[in-house]
Amino acid sequence: MFSLLSTATMLGAFTALLAIVFQAYLASNELVKLTVVLQHLRDLEVEFPVNGPRVAIGYGSCSDLHVRAVDFLQYNDNIRTELNATEYTFDDIANEEEFLLNFAYYFQRGAAAERFTANREMFLELVQRAKKSPSVQHHWALGGNAPVIGTRMAIEGANVILGAKMSSKLKTHLKEEVHLTGSLIEDDDIHLILEYNTGDTWGDLVSPRANRYILHNDHHNPFLSSLEEFDEPLRNFQPDLFIVSGLQMMDNYVYPPGVREARLEKVRQQMQAQSRHPQTLIHFEMASFVELELLQLLRHKVLPYADSIGMNEQELDNLQQVLETGKISLVADCNPRVAHSLDQARAVFRKLNAEFYQHSTADSTRRPLSRIHLHTLAYQAFIVAKDSRWQNTKNAAAKASLTAHRHVCATNIVNPDAAYLQMDDSFAVSAKAGADRVHFNNRDPVSCWEESILIDGTRSVAVEICVAPVLICKHAIQTVGAGDNISGAGLVLQI
Repeated sequence: MFSLLSTATMLGAFTALLAIVFQAYLASNELVKLTVVLQHLRDLEVEFPVNGPRVAIGYGSCSDLHVRAVDFLQYNDNIRTELNATEYTFDDIANEEEFLLNFAYYFQRGAAAERFTANREMFLELVQRAKKSPSVQHHWALGGNAPVIGTRMAIEGANVILGAKMSSKLKTHLKEEVHLTGSLIEDDDIHLILEYNTGDTWGDLVSPRANRYILHNDHHNPFLSSLEEFDEPLRNFQPDLFIVSGLQMMDNYVYPPGVREARLEKVRQQMQAQSRHPQTLIHFEMASFVELELLQLLRHKVLPYADSIGMNEQELDNLQQVLETGKISLVADCNPRVAHSLDQARAVFRKLNAEFYQHSTADSTRRPLSRIHLHTLAYQAFIVAKDSRWQNTKNAAAKASLTAHRHVCATNIVNPDAAYLQMDDSFAVSAKAGADRVHFNNRDPVSCWEESILIDGTRSVAVEICVAPVLICKHAIQTVGAGDNISGAGLVLQI
């Protein structure tokens, strides 16, 4: 009996040891794979130098107050009860209860969100609580799409002018290479940044991925207050690239009649004016919008005049839904398949170009969409028209991928030990039946191919599509600003 028990115990121990050895073998193989992928992404990133392109970017700025969401927010059992009763997707957050329910809605889906509250008293109370609570760590940073994208492009070697107003204190956080065109103001708009990591728990809610929720009560940015002061510098600068961003600050803000339309008309005029400079490309950076009326305004006043659009998976899904159904999509799959995302990007490319061909005769300042950059947690995807002036798509995809890791991990060094891949060993190029599959190659990690996208019954556009894996940061330090840094890094190699 003793012998049999001893044998069983030894077999169990041996099996456990084999499992440990096998796991170590797998981990070692994965580390080798990541190291090879990293080296080849780096080779692509540095293949072409950045020769000081001229970049103009608007609009606005803010001071970001960062806190860890699950440490700052107090969970209560009523939240689960209310969430089960209905989905709380308030547009304008009226009180703290709505704020908590709205945060919970996005947190449990791992979806990025940016929301406005008109309740200034509540907002300032939350800011003071974040600043003064002894149990909550916080830090301040330069915020706003335009300053963050501009800073990234200046770091990468671009010559940048920024259409924004900010306080003298906030300006000290702006890199010297980014030239502010707007005047100084007394007080900056503040954004409360609630960061959370993959697997964070808040009550009985669990986040499926790292992301952030932003709450703001802006009073400068909704009016794009730097627009007029940006006119002359923009005209004299004659940029290689003009980036339009920060328009989500107009979402759900209550304006006097006609004011928002007039401000967007001024944006359109600045975009149209770039037609005087044939070398100038225009990029529009999407963001988190929940107001259909604003998205419809952007569809008519901004999108027709942009060569390029940058967005994440939530924003792509939202834009496609608005273009095809006229309805808002509040959240989407936070980890979408490549095939599904590419189909959505093709649909947006097709729809916006169909509208260009339909209206370009009447308006010569309209531009065909020639570039889409989709940034997700797991991959970067580009669709670029072959006859356009965008360059080095494969290299840009690699740079965007590496920038994603560096920003989220808050490091200049990409360490394979601190990363993992979420992409499969192969992916379909479309969700349609019979679609080709692309097999992942460690030594050629950015997959590119050419195809034609049928725009309407008579026209098609030849495009290059590139997909790059992201070496995902295992322990996210910061997610806010990731999309802006990724977009800026991708653009700088393409102009």
